[in-house]
Amino acid sequence: MNISYTWLKEFLNFTLTPEQTADALTSIGLETGGIEEVESIRGGLKGLVVGKVLTCVDHPDSDHLHVTTVDLGNGEPQQIVCGAPNIAAGQTVIVATTGTKLYQGEESFTIKKSKIRGVESNGMICAEDEIGVGTSHEGIIVLPGSVAAGTPAAEYYKVENEYILEVDITPNRIDAASHYGVARDLAAYLAASPLRTSEPAILKKPSVDAFKIDNHSPAVTVKVENTEACPRYSGLTIRNVTVKESPVWMQRRLESIGVRSINNIVDVTNFILHETGQPLHAFDLKEIPGEEITVKTLPEGTKFVTLDEKERSLYDRDLMICNREGGMCIGGVFGGLQSGVKDATTDIFLESAYFNPAWIRKTARRHGLNTDASFRFERGIDPNNTVYVLKRAAILVKEVAGGEITGEIQDVYPNPVPNAKVELSAGKVWKLSGKKIPSETIETILKSLEIKILNKTGEGWSLEIPAYRVDVTRDVDVIEDILRIYGYNNIETGDSLKSNLSYRTPTDLSCKLQNIISEQLTGYGFNEILNNSLTSASYYETQTTYPVENCIHLSNPQSAELNVMRQTLLFGGLETIRFNRNHKNPDLRLYEFGNIYKFNPGKAQDENKFAAINEEFHLALWLTGDTANNNWLRPAEKTSVYELKATVENLILRLGINNKKLAYKPFSSEIFSSALSIETLPGKQIGTVGIIAKTILKQFDISAETYFAELNWNTLIKEHNDTTIRQREIPKFPAVRRDLALLIDKNITFANIEKTALRAEKKILKEISLFDVYEGKNLPEGKKSYAVSFTLLDEEKTLNENQIESTMTKIRKNLEDNLGATLR
Repeated sequence: MNISYTWLKEFLNFTLTPEQTADALTSIGLETGGIEEVESIRGGLKGLVVGKVLTCVDHPDSDHLHVTTVDLGNGEPQQIVCGAPNIAAGQTVIVATTGTKLYQGEESFTIKKSKIRGVESNGMICAEDEIGVGTSHEGIIVLPGSVAAGTPAAEYYKVENEYILEVDITPNRIDAASHYGVARDLAAYLAASPLRTSEPAILKKPSVDAFKIDNHSPAVTVKVENTEACPRYSGLTIRNVTVKESPVWMQRRLESIGVRSINNIVDVTNFILHETGQPLHAFDLKEIPGEEITVKTLPEGTKFVTLDEKERSLYDRDLMICNREGGMCIGGVFGGLQSGVKDATTDIFLESAYFNPAWIRKTARRHGLNTDASFRFERGIDPNNTVYVLKRAAILVKEVAGGEITGEIQDVYPNPVPNAKVELSAGKVWKLSGKKIPSETIETILKSLEIKILNKTGEGWSLEIPAYRVDVTRDVDVIEDILRIYGYNNIETGDSLKSNLSYRTPTDLSCKLQNIISEQLTGYGFNEILNNSLTSASYYETQTTYPVENCIHLSNPQSAELNVMRQTLLFGGLETIRFNRNHKNPDLRLYEFGNIYKFNPGKAQDENKFAAINEEFHLALWLTGDTANNNWLRPAEKTSVYELKATVENLILRLGINNKKLAYKPFSSEIFSSALSIETLPGKQIGTVGIIAKTILKQFDISAETYFAELNWNTLIKEHNDTTIRQREIPKFPAVRRDLALLIDKNITFANIEKTALRAEKKILKEISLFDVYEGKNLPEGKKSYAVSFTLLDEEKTLNENQIESTMTKIRKNLEDNLGATLR
């Protein structure tokens, strides 16, 4: 938001420089990102002076040029050739002296000494449009004769150098979204700051004492049918106005903060908006048949053309400002095409209202509109300021457009918004701030923030908070306000600090383990990604693993692509893969830590719907593309699901979880073409790993095979053991390897073989690995062949042949008895 330094000084007498003002505002929570110097007239009229035309004769070689002698007040009259038809001796004019830079739109040119058709010319006598003080080019500017020669043009035209402060307003501080609001905070700062001048900084609110009704004849009447959406509606009729260009002072004031001047009536509404923070709307009275206004909603699907000439289909929760025939304006959001002020308008109705923030926010989002008015209404303006602002606007309208105020002010306010009451304890202020701030200072800050002290006791104060402070409802909110004005930098650090050396929390442990796993994955060549927790409901509409019924829907989504909370990390990762593949980066190893959210309708309760929401922290991995690129040494090598499974197993092992205590079981889901469920031996699922189904990949335009694993991090944390890395000596005795070619049923997995073998021998059987799989000719139907190696090692002595054969016999017998395996 742009704030004019000069405008601020109209409300507050202070001596801070623009830089000091920016620092002060930042220190009290109104962060000021920059300061821009703006000239009311581009170039500041530098080099332009008032001159007196002493002589004027026709140019000897032209039928329209004149040769003049001009007194510039320095005792050295200059000869200037001029082509203006209205030039004459004795005139007082504006002269651009040699070396002056003039601006024409975005371009500029410098006045130089020159010869025009053989006659020397030392300057230029200017027209309005040539120096930026008007638009006329019919002739040169002729000033009153009383203006002295040599007077700088900048002095005559009262050119001001303006400073614009770029203030960032947080959503909770809409009370500061105006010049008066910022001035109010600055006044509080100066009242409690050592930078304040010897004289108190008095906040001056523009007076409306001059307001009076000129004509008591009947005027526009107002009826509010929906008082929930419009708790207060005020309005005023002004007749016989003249719509024209705004006076220069108002144009410059608005243009300095980036607001384009339109006409005097519209400019008044914009001026008041940026002065007080109260949006206004001016209606052409001709567009209000019967001079009756009704504030209500219209039926769903009603068509309405807004000011931008777009036809919009209304919702039954869009508040409309209506005449007898239909809608004129989307209340608090956007005006209608026909009802606004036009050049031919002579009578107007000024609207000053307070609308329900939730209604305005939802309407603005539904129609994709974001206006200065909706920005303020949807955050909550001052409901008790509408009539004051109306009077202030009426006074300005009469000043710049004439007219007469007709009829009484219409003010429909059936249920006044009460000011919040807060009990504030001095002890709590001191405890939370860490400093015993004097009670007098606290009271000064409270009063400067327009917080009333209803009662004072020995322990604290009873306070009344103005309704415009929508963010202050509790004592801690008041304390925050006190501290930001008092200054956090003024809270000294004592000689000693107190700290709470508490035990390590589960969050600390989780963060530590995340770092360990992140380092390991980075070492494997993975890149961490971070996706939005919001996603599209369309991803879940055909899912049974993640049904759309389990999605947590947003009440007011920004778009259809971000309308639910994610149930899985899968789809965000696939969006990342699609983006990278589209940018010629197909070989990807990705991982993400993030929350997932599920809604369980069966647990929903009317009094506590949060009981049905389940939030879990997950770790997900994606693998796609080549694991090794094609080069002179070897061909390209594709990634595989086995590589991802090995990565998952290594992560689990790094967390101190023995893989032998886990089970890998076939898992069926529409998101996978083939997958395994990773479970603890009691049967609790830790996660899944598998090949993403082509139907899912097609939704994301991914043609390459992609592998995905998702682990429940909360469960892994509970199962984890010591993660300390320990070394052990290389065995002193040799290991022995024996291979078996096993003929087994097709439904038997290597995991079945591994577990069965370990049950036969645990002490000296150190490793089991699968090195060949064969399915095809020369095998009985329903069978397959596994070539499995067994590594035996006794760490205390060398194995002899009898031990080896005895162990292998037990292993073979176990495999035969439990799995029906036979040797090929």
